[in-house]
Amino acid sequence: MTVTAYTIPGMHVREHVADVPLDWAEPGGESITLFARELVDPTRKDDDLPCLLYLQGGPGGKGPRPLGPSGWVGQALKTHRVILLDQRGTGRSSRVDGRLMSRFETAEQGAAYLSCFRADSIVADAEHLRKTVFGGVRWSTLGQSYGGFLTLTYLSQAPDGLSACYVTGGLAGLEADATEVYRRTYPRVEAKNREFYRRYPHHVETVAALADRLAEGDVLLPDGDTLTVRRLQFLGLDFGMKPGYERMHWLIEEGLTTGFLHQVLARTSFGDNPLYAAMHESIYGSGQGPTAWAAERERAAHPAFAETARPLLFTGEMIYPWMFEEIRELRPFRGAVEVMAAREEWPALYDLDRLAANEVPVAAAVYFDDMYVDSGLQLETAARIGNTEAWVTNEYEHDGLGDDRVFARLTKLVDERGGGLRG
Repeated sequence: MTVTAYTIPGMHVREHVADVPLDWAEPGGESITLFARELVDPTRKDDDLPCLLYLQGGPGGKGPRPLGPSGWVGQALKTHRVILLDQRGTGRSSRVDGRLMSRFETAEQGAAYLSCFRADSIVADAEHLRKTVFGGVRWSTLGQSYGGFLTLTYLSQAPDGLSACYVTGGLAGLEADATEVYRRTYPRVEAKNREFYRRYPHHVETVAALADRLAEGDVLLPDGDTLTVRRLQFLGLDFGMKPGYERMHWLIEEGLTTGFLHQVLARTSFGDNPLYAAMHESIYGSGQGPTAWAAERERAAHPAFAETARPLLFTGEMIYPWMFEEIRELRPFRGAVEVMAAREEWPALYDLDRLAANEVPVAAAVYFDDMYVDSGLQLETAARIGNTEAWVTNEYEHDGLGDDRVFARLTKLVDERGGGLRG
């Protein structure tokens, strides 16, 4: 374990670097590096404060890099030490990228490696940090999006380590497989497209003309990849965020310029988070059969999303097999993800009996119009977890945590019921 400490305006920082097993089932085998950043109010850096572990979205997203004590971070620093974990494979933890994946001699070896980067391993990492770095005392968690999935695994595997759990847009369907998830997702994404074109009706023609031009097959992105119609459609991922329609409007308005191509590359290359694509469908594998490219299979049932359909509909949080052929950063993952998609059974991530008997206070923000995580599934899950209160709102999109009121509302819900557990 190594520790580095310094102070930036409004926050004292301690950086923790530790070695953990690649496979927690084989603790004596290969190890990887785990990085976590601890934040505390500089005037209270020596105080005995409870810890709040932030579980970021993704999968494959690194921990936030805050520029100051604002937003939910600033609120939490009034009462807690905030722990920002770079989940294994991301950020300053041992990174998984195309160069690493190219080292495996077989697709099966690559798939076996990637299988160590699921929620159960991330929770084991967090528990290791809690016990070895932060004194073994219960801590609270704040799970955004996929961080909520991690929260459910944490409550299943190690509830004794938790004081309270806050979740924003991330209560996974406990028994919904990938096919069910995407069956619900496509209609929501189609509705988001309708809203985009309602706001900007002139883009029906603008986007159609752009797609017709890309269909000719000779438009190249700055890294040399061909910009296809289906890669253009993936930009709809942003429709689930509050300013997503406006970002798309300003991007499309530029036309097929160099600036446009650079922006599309930045938004679709997965250069900073290849694990998002590589691991995405496996997060829904919990004791079920193969995911088998569920998003691709379900798309066939929705012809409105065809590349030739007009108006052209943008897709959302779906990962397709073609991405591992057309996107440079993802090509080294292709064989491994094919093996993972065909895997017959995944270890269960959720203990349904333990969740039903849960005593750790849980407060969850469920965004009614959430494009990414179906609100119906979230409410079904909330009803099956003991000591859980769901706050349902249509005021926010999936990125609602960016509003100061969301975290404040969730902490108030727990405080009003007696606060978190101690010990």
